[in-house]
Amino acid sequence: MRNVLKWVLRALFALITAALVIGFWKREEITRLLAVNSLFNEDRIVSNFSNMDGAFLHTEISKGASPISPLPEGPQLTMPATYDAWVDDRTVTSTLVLKDGQIVHEAYYQGTDAEDRRISWSVAKSYLSALFGILVDEGAISSLDAPVTDYAPALEGGAYDAATILNVLQMSSGITFDEDYLDYDSDINRMGRVLALGGKMDEFAAGLTESFAAPGETWKYTSIDTHVVGMVARGATGRDIPDLMAEKLIAPLGLEQSPLYLTDGVGVAFVLGGLNITTRDYARFGQMILQNGAWQGQQIVPADWIAASTVASAETEQGKIGYGYQWWIPVDATDGQFMGRGIYGQYLYIDQQAGVVIVSTAADRQFREDGVSDENIEMFRQIVASTKG
Repeated sequence: MRNVLKWVLRALFALITAALVIGFWKREEITRLLAVNSLFNEDRIVSNFSNMDGAFLHTEISKGASPISPLPEGPQLTMPATYDAWVDDRTVTSTLVLKDGQIVHEAYYQGTDAEDRRISWSVAKSYLSALFGILVDEGAISSLDAPVTDYAPALEGGAYDAATILNVLQMSSGITFDEDYLDYDSDINRMGRVLALGGKMDEFAAGLTESFAAPGETWKYTSIDTHVVGMVARGATGRDIPDLMAEKLIAPLGLEQSPLYLTDGVGVAFVLGGLNITTRDYARFGQMILQNGAWQGQQIVPADWIAASTVASAETEQGKIGYGYQWWIPVDATDGQFMGRGIYGQYLYIDQQAGVVIVSTAADRQFREDGVSDENIEMFRQIVASTKG
């Protein structure tokens, strides 16, 4: 009996030791997975969105040696009467309004401040679009009609085989991809776990094999298309996205802080939503886009790319919100009204005719409820109207 008891105790000790060793060896992966599973919890979401580098693999994007380009202060704006209620209802964490390049409103909520590098989520897609336009202008990419596999051969034999660069820019690849953030087993959440556990995003994209439509036939918002845009850019240049972004887009803007990208296990940037930047630096980028790609006498993004990428060129449903090259165009938008938009209430709203840029960050857990997106756009339009006196 004693021998049996000793054997049981030794076996139990061995199991505990093995569990501890595995736990220590995999502690970073486990920590990241736990972070993913609690990322949007009500009591953590605000803090998480300002501290993504504390839980996920990431890399900084050098802001370069350029001196900070101050955003000048202008006459302070009287916000719409419904603004305060909107801030509360939508769990807004910051808003900043530029009118003719001057700050006319800046405010931080929920314990955040101007130093926080807030997660962009899908506003990052609009940054990648701007970078892509530079690469096209430089001749690194021959044509938007070229197959994505010309630059990303790892995708050959999968669902992206017949897709062109234009198809993925416009979210018209036809690939089957479940974007339901509330479904644990959806493609978008499986992708999040790949990121958290240090997997490879390129392998995830190459492993997608099903399509629901021919490329270019219809529009469906599919975030993995943006990763493929990044694969094309990397394949065309032989460089990674943070390096390209730093040189061609970030350094010329004179940012206050170096942005950071979340990355996968081999350092590939999470280009479809992993950019983290301060509110003021989001505004700098927005002002450059409003000015047709120009910033302090330098043409950073080609003006013709800005014009082409920010109009509703994708085959979206009639009467619904439009889409360009990784930019959204609101229903009934006038010329020069468009926006970058991310989950949980991240917005970069631009009205070129009015000379207004609006940055809004949030931790809105009701962002997908009916009418919320329309409510946000209406608030932005009211703010624009307020700038006109």
